[in-house]
Amino acid sequence: MKTLPLQFLLLFTFFTTLVSAQTATIKGIVFDENGKTVPGASVSYDDKGTLTDNNGVYVLEIPANREVTLTFSYLGYKNIKLSVTLSTNEDYEFNPQMPTDVEVITTVIIDAKKRKRVEGVTSFTPEIARRMTGANAGVENVLMSLPGVSGNNELSTQYAVRGGNYDENLVYVNEIEVYRPFLIRSGQQEGLSFVNTDLTSSVDFSAGGFQAKFGDKLSSVLDITYRRPTSFEASLDASLLGASVSVGGKSKSGRLTGIVGLRYRDNSLFVNAKETETNFRPTFADAQAYLTYKISNKFELGVLGNVSINDYQYQPLSRQTNFGTLADPRALIVFYEGQEEDRYNTYFGALKGTYAVSENYTAKFIGSIYQTTEKEYYDILAEYLLGEVNTNIGDENLGEVEFAEGIGGQLTHARNDLDALIINFEHKGVYNMDESRIEYGFKYTREDIRDRIQEYEIIDSAGFSIRPPLEDYANDQPYEAYDSPIVPYTNIRAQNSAQINRLSGYAQWSKRTFLGNNEVYLNAGVRAHNWTVSGDGIKSTTQTVFSPRAQISIKPKWKMDMLFRLSGGFYHQPPFYRELRDSTGTVRPGVKAQQSVHIVLGNDYSFDLWGRPFTLNSEAYYKSLTDVNPYTLENVRIRYRANNNAIAYAYGVDLRLAGEFVPGTESWVSFGYLKTEENIDDRGYIFRPTDQRLKFGVLFQDYVKIIPDLKMYLNMVYNTGLPGGSPSYADPYDFQTRLNDYKRADLGVSYVLIHDKKRKESGWLKPFKELTIGAEIFNMFDVQNSITNTFVRDVYTKVQYAIPNYLSPRVYNVRITAKF
Repeated sequence: MKTLPLQFLLLFTFFTTLVSAQTATIKGIVFDENGKTVPGASVSYDDKGTLTDNNGVYVLEIPANREVTLTFSYLGYKNIKLSVTLSTNEDYEFNPQMPTDVEVITTVIIDAKKRKRVEGVTSFTPEIARRMTGANAGVENVLMSLPGVSGNNELSTQYAVRGGNYDENLVYVNEIEVYRPFLIRSGQQEGLSFVNTDLTSSVDFSAGGFQAKFGDKLSSVLDITYRRPTSFEASLDASLLGASVSVGGKSKSGRLTGIVGLRYRDNSLFVNAKETETNFRPTFADAQAYLTYKISNKFELGVLGNVSINDYQYQPLSRQTNFGTLADPRALIVFYEGQEEDRYNTYFGALKGTYAVSENYTAKFIGSIYQTTEKEYYDILAEYLLGEVNTNIGDENLGEVEFAEGIGGQLTHARNDLDALIINFEHKGVYNMDESRIEYGFKYTREDIRDRIQEYEIIDSAGFSIRPPLEDYANDQPYEAYDSPIVPYTNIRAQNSAQINRLSGYAQWSKRTFLGNNEVYLNAGVRAHNWTVSGDGIKSTTQTVFSPRAQISIKPKWKMDMLFRLSGGFYHQPPFYRELRDSTGTVRPGVKAQQSVHIVLGNDYSFDLWGRPFTLNSEAYYKSLTDVNPYTLENVRIRYRANNNAIAYAYGVDLRLAGEFVPGTESWVSFGYLKTEENIDDRGYIFRPTDQRLKFGVLFQDYVKIIPDLKMYLNMVYNTGLPGGSPSYADPYDFQTRLNDYKRADLGVSYVLIHDKKRKESGWLKPFKELTIGAEIFNMFDVQNSITNTFVRDVYTKVQYAIPNYLSPRVYNVRITAKF
């Protein structure tokens, strides 16, 4: 492990000696006459050139020490020419503004957007994520408005995609895979997502059927790109939920760029609004930095770093939950003693080198280290009263519990520690040939995990300690004295030291061709993954899987702008440490990779409505899963059986209509239908924990026509209820009920005091490029949504009640954002 960083640096040093070409670089951003960026614009000289990306940014290498004439062109705009003479390795920035050519009215499809449509990738600008209101504002907040993506916990950034769970999603930042903590049990412990929206330049998301170049997960890929500042910039975002700041800039030569972000999050606003009265003292903070340095015109280094500290102190005091029906109202009253203290510290660093070997071939080298140290300690005694509620209107005791049907106590204890170190080294290559592209990659990963789990639960009912339900014991009282020892209701004690070594790779081929007059895009590839699990007291086990995948897209030469897409293949998910550990804390090295045969049929239809652009995206999908590793889901904690004893399926339809419902803004409406079930040990099919049948989502932006600086952001989601889960000791086949439907609407209203066309030339507002103040209402309609059930038994009737754990009610927030 210690020799990898040294080898990594030596390899980069070797490549830096290879670059001595007599070239220079010109770069910048292309704008239109209204100050908006122009994606897909051509920047060319002689017979060479490039296109601007989705943000209008271009970077082009040109010959040094001679005059070069550049042409900036885009259909519908007048051409701009620039003649420059640059010295060797010089960087020059030019930001042209292209005037409209009123005689040209033809429209074309932007190449960058077309590529993403062909691959089945959904893209949205990070500006939407920054502005859109939400309890956990950011990229994940916007994702949950998309069809097929669900998340029923306002304090969590984790999401499930098309029937998968939270562990089945890949997240990349600048092509570097990132991770999340292991021991998180609830959303209010989670803190901050890794993705910092303030640093983000582009967001791409695939909900399935993705190409072989992406990693070994079953459900989705979130591909984030952090931006490179072209000048000094700074931003501030502050509210009652916390604050974030970012600062970025570049050196005078333009070879060094950097951006740094700091964030602080406090969930007290939501936790204190819940039914449980608490003393809650959270500290969630992180710092991130992304730096690039251009050693030469052919070789560039990038550094990504992150330090995150989540300190969670929680002391519950009391709780009352009313449930039941109008005819039979019930209430649960709980008084607590004790507290919980958790801490999750993560450290992440990555080094990426990009070497342009030739015009057609680019090689990339990535090394990363991730370390997390996690502590989860709690001792909480809950004494509960379950009873009937007074419903006599006018009675002074209306709403109070009059008759107790169940009295008991519950003591939960945990001393859990985890220390994980994950090291990656990866090489990727891209080779372009006319209308074809070949991509390949190799990756080595070592995971070293040390884990101690000590948990027990003692349940007392009317003075008697309840024994484990599966324990075989005889009780012949009062005829014979019962002298067996008192044991916890549940008890887990384990200590593990596990190492996982992984070798993975992929190769894929892409080609653009024609079938008659119709454009055809082909992609075929295969992934391979070999892993070995070993450790103290763990039998060394090695397994290998192969995952072939393919895509075909056809764009007919029709008047309608329509594209058809078919993708699929084999998707494997080799087990991570969490999937190897069973409910007793024992590591099972023989757990197989879960396999999904995935087929996706999609259609994209772009059209004009009310004279404005719209796109209708539709996809139908089917997954057949084998070697499924069953799990239980409690809040956001997943616990696996570590036993590939199930099969499953998922199918559904996703629809999204996106466009300018209001001129100059992007909004969308989405609908999803999903059905996913599993069959454990051939006992028949039951709901999977993430079987959320219907999904409606609305993400809407608006402004007042006569006051355009007064803006509104609305984020609405309706999901049918998830399965209600089961107690950890119970048979899930006996608990096939569902939670109530999830309904949530978050509203944000803001006023832009300062923007590009409304700058102040003097006074204290002069430094601001943008200044916005606003107010937010979370759960605007004050709906009682629940995330899980607490199971409590009535000692008289022996009936076990599923009592919902409600999320937060309506909450208000104020917010200020600024750019400098």
